[in-house]
Amino acid sequence: MSKIDELLVDVAKLVESGQSNQMSLTVVTGGAVITGRLAPEAVWRQRVSEVLADSDRLSEFAAVFATPAAKDGPPAHLHFHLARILQGTMGIPETGGMYRVSIADISAWTMGDVSYSDR
Repeated sequence: MSKIDELLVDVAKLVESGQSNQMSLTVVTGGAVITGRLAPEAVWRQRVSEVLADSDRLSEFAAVFATPAAKDGPPAHLHFHLARILQGTMGIPETGGMYRVSIADISAWTMGDVSYSDR
């Protein structure tokens, strides 16, 4: 976006306050459609760190995500968990992924998950 959407920043602030991880959102960014639930950054980082720590090949990267984020200014990113990139009639990955999306790069958004079909 050429001008950051303050309403979306307000949604991100509420998620970051840790009140809930139940907010579902769908965004368009860089031509991709991502749909899923938002999580506070600290929760998202912890989960990514856990997944990496359990990997034989990627465990050395776990510490990068375990480091707390600096809290200066309003949120600049949305942190999705249980999210999918919609591609045609499919959601990738099927089990849901974890994505970090820059609010400045979001060109459109809507509340809730956009449903998809894997048939």
